Amino acid sequence: MHNSITQDSSRLLQQEEEAQLVGEAKANPESFAKLYDRYAPNIYRYLLSRLGNVAGAQDVTSQTFLKAFEMFPRYRHTGYFSAWLFAIARSKYVDYLRKTKNRVETIQDSLKDPQEDLLQAVIRSERVAEIKGIIHRLPDEEQELLRLRFVAGLGFAEMASLLGRNEDAVKKTLYRLLDRLQSQLEDSHAAHS
Repeated sequence: MHNSITQDSSRLLQQEEEAQLVGEAKANPESFAKLYDRYAPNIYRYLLSRLGNVAGAQDVTSQTFLKAFEMFPRYRHTGYFSAWLFAIARSKYVDYLRKTKNRVETIQDSLKDPQEDLLQAVIRSERVAEIKGIIHRLPDEEQELLRLRFVAGLGFAEMASLLGRNEDAVKKTLYRLLDRLQSQLEDSHAAHS
């Protein structure tokens, strides 16, 4: 119960901060830089996970914020600015794929520990390859849920707004997906033992 109240108050505070930043940027376009600073790292990580290459992710991140800046005078803050921004990023991602014909999508492993010994590195590499394989076989919409939550760092309300779905439905879908992934990993480990 306490955790739920803390999450709700944290989400409300984030919404208030976001609304304040949007208001400042509406009054002074130079303040759009604050929105960029806040959201660019998450947009970039999301696009990097989709494209699998740094140059492409940087390019599409730039295109995303350029388009957002161009469209900003018409933006009406009625929900989550981040959901609006991620909708633009997804659109720019599709445009980029059309232009480059590059359809490689990967979920990058960004958690490398330089202190691992060789055996740990091999075991970790095998596990990561196994997880990537399982994720790659998921339908696109399930991969997208994982990217939005764990790569882009979006909250459930933001995801729901972006996807045009109910927040509870997004939560249930993601939790069921995670349970299914865990089962598949356990089954795979049991088969290898």
